[in-house]
Amino acid sequence: MKMFVTIALAVGVLSTASAFASEDLAKAKNCMTCHKIDAKLIGPSYKEVAAKYAGQADAVAKLAEKVQKGGVGVWGQVPMTPNPQVTAEEAKTLVTWVLSLK
Repeated sequence: MKMFVTIALAVGVLSTASAFASEDLAKAKNCMTCHKIDAKLIGPSYKEVAAKYAGQADAVAKLAEKVQKGGVGVWGQVPMTPNPQVTAEEAKTLVTWVLSLK
């Protein structure tokens, strides 16, 4: 039982560290210039994005592509600019983090 608790705590710590790492990545890639976690800025809040795409099987792929290529029309007429400085792997990491927010 003690080992199970230790593993559970370690997993929780890793999950928390991963969340911080993803927020740091969002800051490093200038995502936080247009988005906040829980309030609309230029674009929707990350929590709004998580709610809109909750349960959609293709959400990570769809949003990761949008992070890299940009888009317009889903949240209004203000375009999301392309982010070529974000790799495909980083985009997936960012989107997975955003979709984990509640």
